[in-house]
Parts: sequence; C-alpha cells; structure tokens
Amino acid sequence: MAARRPLVPVLVGATAVGKTAVAMELRHHWPITVISADSRQVYRRLDIGTAKPTPEERRLVRHIGIDLIDPGERYSAGRYASDAASWLSDMPETEQPAIVGGTGFYVRALADGLFREPPLDSQRRQRIRDWSRQRKGLGRWAARLDPAFTGGGQQRAARVIEVAFLTGRPLSWWQRTAKSQGVMRPWYVLLAAPRPVLYRRIEQRTHSMLERGLVEEVEAVLGSGVEPDAPGLDAVGYREVVQHLAGDLSRKDLAQKIASSTRRYAKRQDTWFRHQLRAADTITLNSTLAPADLARQIVDQWNQRKSS
Repeated sequence: MAARRPLVPVLVGATAVGKTAVAMELRHHWPITVISADSRQVYRRLDIGTAKPTPEERRLVRHIGIDLIDPGERYSAGRYASDAASWLSDMPETEQPAIVGGTGFYVRALADGLFREPPLDSQRRQRIRDWSRQRKGLGRWAARLDPAFTGGGQQRAARVIEVAFLTGRPLSWWQRTAKSQGVMRPWYVLLAAPRPVLYRRIEQRTHSMLERGLVEEVEAVLGSGVEPDAPGLDAVGYREVVQHLAGDLSRKDLAQKIASSTRRYAKRQDTWFRHQLRAADTITLNSTLAPADLARQIVDQWNQRKSS
C-alpha cells in the first residue's frame, strides 16, 4: 500500500500581502523550513524585484526553492513539483515544512499533481522555443491552440504552444487525462487584505525596491548577456525596468507603471486563490493583523486540524 501523503501547511496570498513576515514569525513556534512556491524567486540575481527573503531572514529560517536557475532558463510547474517532492521526502522529522508563495500553478502541482508528459523530441522542442522567443502575442496563439488557456504570461503561453505542436493535443487535454497524484495533502492558509490596504503596500514596496537598486539589478543582468525578454525578466516589475532602460519608459513614470502592473497581478492571484482552493482545506486570515498574531492563529488552527 502506498504511503499516505503528508499533510503540509501552505501559506498563500497575493503579492505584498505579507506572507514572508508571517512565515518568519512561525519560527517562534515551529522548527520551520520554508519551501518557496514563487516562480520568480527561482532565478539567481533577481533578488530585489522578486522580494526574496533577505540574507538575514534566510539565516534565521531555512528556505528551499530559491536561486535555482539563471535568468533566461525556463522552470516549469512540473519541474517544481518533482523538485519539491524530493525536498519534502528529504526533510528531517525534526523540521516542519511549510509551502509559502503566490504562484498558484506551483501550489496546485504539489497538491493535485500534473500530467505525465509524453516524450518530446528535444530538437523540435528547441526550434519551437526559439520561434516563441521571436514572437509577440503568444497568448493569442496559445488560445487558438488550447481554448482552455486563459492567460498566465509569456512563459505559460509558450508552454501551451510547445505541447500542442509536439503532441497534437492541447495542454488542457493532457492535464485532464494523464494526471499524476500530488505529493502532499495541503492545508491552505490564505492571507487576504482589503484591496486599498494591499494596494498601499504594493505602492510602498515598489518605491522601496527602486530605492534599493532594482534598476541597477536589471542593468547588471542585461550586462551579463541575458536577453531583455528572457524568462525571469518578463515578470512584473522587471519588464517595466527593461522598458525604462530601453528608453520606452521615463524614470518619472517607472514607479507608477510597476505599481499598476503589480496591482493587476495581485488581483489575478486573489481571483485564482479564491476560486481554486478547496474550501474544506482552507482558512482565510486578515493580513492587516500583526504577523506575530497571525502566526499564533495558524499554529492554533493547525493543532486543531492535526488532532481532529
């Protein structure tokens, strides 16, 4: 008989809602190890714009799933699920793992599983990837090839196109018919804030990122030979800085443009979590409370959940 999948707390919510601060407070209650579920924090050298935990925070709490690849490489939800399964299986019994992040597809890959990908010809795959990098409007192509595609950025659109061309079937078909089992049972903690509060936090964080050197961070990455539209630099915040460095966006308008894009991204995240998480496995907490108070609530409800 297969081993029962472990029950794992999963702390989710929109960008800037305060997930990292709460995770740091949990260390006072648990010997916690954070497994990041953030598709942008996997990139090395993209630190400021991805709001990675600081070196001090990473010294206090072990973080896994950060700084895995270089900008320009692709990292899929399937690869994340495989890697995270290994991280969980290797976790010492003395540590409490917690998934923390805002990338819904990563979270769902861990909890619900992904399709078992058929063998794909590597040369044809590379040609399609090269073709995708040279095209704009990939979302329209993806929607034609897979009517279930509802958006998710250039990287996800390229993935939909790749699977459709190489297998003759849309990605959504594979996800329905060739699905593997998830690697853990999730207990979701959804952090939520009133929209005016969240938007104010986004604006404050945007200004902080620029003051800390976001533009210089992007300049350094581009200076190392990474293409301006490479995976990693196509994320919210980075693509606006790339536009600025190309002369298409003034420094005066940069903060407003980043904050506006981030607000739209946060709204999409909020919608995804509200519609995709199973109510029976989810608690929702008001993130306007102090992180220490939220951590205590999480631990109390976790203990009740484990004992029921």
